[in-house]
Amino acid sequence: MRFLRQSMIGLFLAALTLGLLVFAGNLIRGAVQERMSDTSVAPPARERVFAVNVQRAVAEDITPTLQAFGEVQSRRLLELRASGGGQIIDIADGFEDGGVVRAGQVLVRLDPADMQSAVDRAESDVADAEAEGRDAARGLDLARDELSAAQEQADLRTRAFERQTDLGKRGVGTAIATETTELAASAARQAVLSRRQAAVQAEARVDQAATKLSRARIAYAEAERRLEDTTITAPFDGTLSATNVVVGRLVTGNERLAELIDPDDLEVSFRVSTAQYARLLDDKGAMIKADVAATLDVAGIDLQATGKVTRASAAAGSGATGRLIFAALDEAAGFKPGDFVTVQVREPLLRDVVRLPSAAVDARGQVLVLGEGDRLEAVDVEILRRQGDDVLVRGPITGRDVVEARSPLLGAGIAVKPLRKGAAPEEPEMIELTQERRDKLVAFVEGNKRMPKAAKERVLAQLSQPQVPAKMIARIEGRMGG
Repeated sequence: MRFLRQSMIGLFLAALTLGLLVFAGNLIRGAVQERMSDTSVAPPARERVFAVNVQRAVAEDITPTLQAFGEVQSRRLLELRASGGGQIIDIADGFEDGGVVRAGQVLVRLDPADMQSAVDRAESDVADAEAEGRDAARGLDLARDELSAAQEQADLRTRAFERQTDLGKRGVGTAIATETTELAASAARQAVLSRRQAAVQAEARVDQAATKLSRARIAYAEAERRLEDTTITAPFDGTLSATNVVVGRLVTGNERLAELIDPDDLEVSFRVSTAQYARLLDDKGAMIKADVAATLDVAGIDLQATGKVTRASAAAGSGATGRLIFAALDEAAGFKPGDFVTVQVREPLLRDVVRLPSAAVDARGQVLVLGEGDRLEAVDVEILRRQGDDVLVRGPITGRDVVEARSPLLGAGIAVKPLRKGAAPEEPEMIELTQERRDKLVAFVEGNKRMPKAAKERVLAQLSQPQVPAKMIARIEGRMGG
């Protein structure tokens, strides 16, 4: 009985399995036949619509800003050199690197003994030349008196000869007497010539004495100047740099002792491309006095000074491109010669231009604008300036919505869904500081010697608030090395 029951169960399971296999095969055969017999019908095509950010093109008058990098330098830089050699006997207090001096202040004194001796010798030579001039003048007076006397003698001898000749013609005188008076008159004339020559020589002596006196006075003035050069004074207010002298040291002529820099008369030099330089010229080709702002990053705080463009370099420079431009700075507190700064130059005003993101313009100078039915249209524009991440253009797009960012999926005729957003200002990220972190930042700012007092007070005031701008904290900690 048990065997029969198990046999029936096995037979039932085998029949069920066979039935399932047949049913599955029938399903597969039906599906294949239906697939092969049915005609393929494509689903209706649906246009794809892209969502894009757009902004309204508004024409306005914009003053572009040209950005470059430059170096601060002093407009007045003087090398203090020794005019002559000698031993240093005195140095002013504060004659050191970074020392502040005033105009007219005595900085270095050299031993004046040798120069004083030269002045004394030159003064003696002047006295000798003056005495020689007086002696030559007296000699000239005597020579002229002797010439007058000789001329009187010659006149008397000539009249005597004329009387004797007249007597001879009347038969009163003798030929011997006439010859004697004639010889006497000739000798008198010869004496006049000799005295005249002596007078000329006396005049030449006077001229030579005057020339000698002039040379002696020149030598005396030069000796006095060399004596004055033993004392080196500051020609203007400034700060000393590169000092390398001590008391007792022997210096040679034209040796550099220090550099004097005027820290209040600063300028910045920066190089721009030729195209940018052309935009800073007026209609006559002269450089415009454009406004300049120089920014220096000091301990996370931007020091800024304003000024105006003054001139451009006369030559492009060997191995350099573009143009080197100089701008005078006004009240550049905290700036030092040699600082590397960021320079922003205000270019001439551009009228009726549109500011767009740089990604809105492609390489061919085209932008995509919304047309009818929110479909894109390609419009050519003129690129005038690039200002950081923005671009200033001019074209027939005023009042139309422009796509902010181009992509390979966008083009003329594409339907889009415009997304407009307001121009709400971005609020700076604020963070709360722990007391330990706040104390470290305050100590670093208070210990910074290069930061101006006004900037330091402003930073300390912000650090005292419950919440502090995260950007400022990051910049200060970057300077701290933390």
